[in-house]
Amino acid sequence: MEKFDTTVIGSGPGGYVAAIRCAQLGLKTAIIERHHKLGGTCLNVGCIPSKALLDSSEHFNNAKRYFETHGINAEKLELNWPRMRQRKDDVVGQTCEGIQYLMKKNKITVLTGHATFKDAQTIIVNGEAGAEQTVNTERVIIATGSKPSSIPGVVCDKKRVITSTEALSLEKVPEKLIVIGGGVVGLELGSVYNRLGSVVQVVEYLDRLIPGMDLSLGKEVQRFLKKQGMEFFLSRTVQSASVKGKSVTVVATNKNGEKVEFSGDYCLVAVGRRPYSDNLGLDDIGIALDEQGRIPVNEHLETAIPGIYAIGDVIAGAMLAHKAEEEGVFVAETMVGQKPHINYKSIPEVLYTWPEAAGVGFTEDELKAENYNYTAGNFPFKALGRARVSMDTDGFVKVLADKDTDEILGIHMVGARAADLIAEAVVALEYRASAEDIARMSHAHPTYAEAIKEAMLDATGKRSLHI
Repeated sequence: MEKFDTTVIGSGPGGYVAAIRCAQLGLKTAIIERHHKLGGTCLNVGCIPSKALLDSSEHFNNAKRYFETHGINAEKLELNWPRMRQRKDDVVGQTCEGIQYLMKKNKITVLTGHATFKDAQTIIVNGEAGAEQTVNTERVIIATGSKPSSIPGVVCDKKRVITSTEALSLEKVPEKLIVIGGGVVGLELGSVYNRLGSVVQVVEYLDRLIPGMDLSLGKEVQRFLKKQGMEFFLSRTVQSASVKGKSVTVVATNKNGEKVEFSGDYCLVAVGRRPYSDNLGLDDIGIALDEQGRIPVNEHLETAIPGIYAIGDVIAGAMLAHKAEEEGVFVAETMVGQKPHINYKSIPEVLYTWPEAAGVGFTEDELKAENYNYTAGNFPFKALGRARVSMDTDGFVKVLADKDTDEILGIHMVGARAADLIAEAVVALEYRASAEDIARMSHAHPTYAEAIKEAMLDATGKRSLHI
């Protein structure tokens, strides 16, 4: 029986980053993954493959809609869907191989199989064909992630009623796709197929899209996705989804209780995810889950059992890969006596449609609910020279600042490269910058980032220069 200082269960972004940081700090580290490929949901059937398809489909969409305007004649434009899927798989393979390399580089022992606690310091790893390994460890980090959820009345058969996993590898582009859920996953994958020619209908229980983000972002995203051809049915409660042959029928009710039917080739269920905490033997060592299947932790991300920590989707908080990474580093450094910190309000959320949407800090609804004395600054992308050059004029940047101190409280944006631009906002929040601080900083011209400077100017005396 080999003994380790730390054993990580799960090799997604939280798990593999935690393992690397533990190894960097001199801890003898093992990582246990039940699948043959490292990387978890994010790298295999989540962030990476979905962004690969988003990127490829955006190229196709641009060629179809905008190349002629740019003076590019692309005749006989055709979609090679198998090749697009293959490129996605290639990107996934390269990325997962990169994680395997990092494990080897950092001398981390990789064990393949399902992990179950025997006691607080002993883990049984059940591999293929009944193979079993026993791991003795001083500390454990549980990073087992999450899996797609469903709703009452809807059973995912993974053939016609599908989750995000199956949506990444459909044999052909659907003529019509019904998406249940107007959050990030539903909009991103719906956007992919909309660009490739599918009729996409999004059915959402709430009266808004991307509910975890600022309300203004949801409204703008709905506006431009509708312009791109997607259809939205908000305030609809899905009652059932039934399959007949190669067709799916979804029944929902509106606010008046009236039934509405939607039919298509496939139904993508994108109503969120739930923690993967099954069959870990947690009950046997005294760790009780909360009502949502999450593992309760303290301010150090330590469970009820000393020496056992949990991070990422399996604990409370936003289910974001980069949140899990921060928690992985936090736990590793806490273990060796360092004093790391995580400001959860400085962890951004991103939607990778095109244009993109991103936000960090307090939303305007949150500030209103607390009767906070704040001021808002806005600047539209259509006033940017860079946006006109690239024909990306949809969107805006919104800044929320303390009315008395001018400290930045939140930054929310929709527009080209918002997923990258949000990093400036994170820096501003982490260093508790004022809107005046950012307004006084030079931003290269012409760039999309100028919208941030201009929104800051608008928040400090309504003195934007270019509108």
